[in-house]
Amino acid sequence: MVAALELYLDVHATRRLRTLWHALEAEGIPTLASLHSEKHRPHVSLAAAARLEPEPVAAALAGLGLGVGLTVDLDFVGQFVGRVLWLGVTPSAELLSMHREVHERLSAAGIEVWDHYRPGRWVPHCTVSLRVPNPLLAPALRRCLEILPVHATVTAASVTDHANDITHSLAG
Repeated sequence: MVAALELYLDVHATRRLRTLWHALEAEGIPTLASLHSEKHRPHVSLAAAARLEPEPVAAALAGLGLGVGLTVDLDFVGQFVGRVLWLGVTPSAELLSMHREVHERLSAAGIEVWDHYRPGRWVPHCTVSLRVPNPLLAPALRRCLEILPVHATVTAASVTDHANDITHSLAG
């Protein structure tokens, strides 16, 4: 299971990213659009763990604002091991500062997260697909590059765990 602290994007960016997801699905490339009964929204995850309890996370991050109003630029495409395809967020000083503050507060509250989401290791990104079939990687990359760049504003944040039907709004 995966739980995450997710930042959601403005309506225009969300529509563009959902259009990308649907175009890829039409080409046989699974995306977040079809995962967990279509509950996913385009997002940037600040932290993830096997489980995150919403109330302690909300208490630890109270008053932070969680990037609402922050602008982010998705400017490149990347892939993690395991055929995970994503759009990269250019790391601004404001985004990195907010990310560091989130992790300092979570750590102070004793909330454990996966190491690869910690400051200094985190790669800011918006996941497109968790398992691109190898023969379809080139078409998937092409589709992603066609919509870039995407300029977006963070409008909300939540703790989500779709496998356990948890969506707990934190901001916005």
